[in-house]
Amino acid sequence: MDNIARWFGQGLNRYLSQPHHVHSVAPPTNPDILMACLRPGDVLLVEGESRYSTAIKYLTQSTWSHAALFVGSTGGPADAEGQPCCFVEADLREGVRLVSIAEFADLHTRVCRPVGLSVAEIDRLISYALAQLGHQYDLKNVIDLARYLLPTPPVPVHWRRRMLALGSGDPTRAICSTLIAQTFQSIRYPILPLVETAPSEDPMCPGCVEEILHIRHHSLFAPRDFDVSPYFTIIKPTLESGFFPPRSTP
Repeated sequence: MDNIARWFGQGLNRYLSQPHHVHSVAPPTNPDILMACLRPGDVLLVEGESRYSTAIKYLTQSTWSHAALFVGSTGGPADAEGQPCCFVEADLREGVRLVSIAEFADLHTRVCRPVGLSVAEIDRLISYALAQLGHQYDLKNVIDLARYLLPTPPVPVHWRRRMLALGSGDPTRAICSTLIAQTFQSIRYPILPLVETAPSEDPMCPGCVEEILHIRHHSLFAPRDFDVSPYFTIIKPTLESGFFPPRSTP
């Protein structure tokens, strides 16, 4: 029975991974300029074009359908063109793997950088991500794939994020941005916590409230969370490379 489910899952996987072009909201960044601005620990958000990506963007009401972690471009393997494989990503078909910037060629991207991390914390972050290489998505968990067959399911907005966590649970880490969410949680770095407010117990401040931050389960994270997180800054590669606006002659 497992073999039949896995065979069906492989076919469904191939179908969902096929390109399904959607006009992008912005042009892609020059790969050389993008690589020049990246630092280890940066999260690269990607506007994908597969059927799977279309569903993710709808369910999360966002431009972004995928996320990859930049782990540095020195000392690692290279792709067939000689470009360094310096991004850890979770691919639906290949599992957790290292890829080069060529994987995101011609796609709209955004760089999200965590703030305030020490060199030691970034090293721990990258070590955790690299330790996940080779983890595979279990294709017999067909329900995890079937939820993406209908790109725009007619469900209420407040249920859409929950649809990302349907199915078998643990293998879900090999899709969307759950792998990267786990990686940052491994060093207790916040992404987009659930915030609970409660009256302050300080007798000197009767009108004050306290904020209690609860860690969101990694299976409920989406690529857009790195974009809207108050703990990540957005990096503009063109500005980082040195931008001088044209000025009219007086």
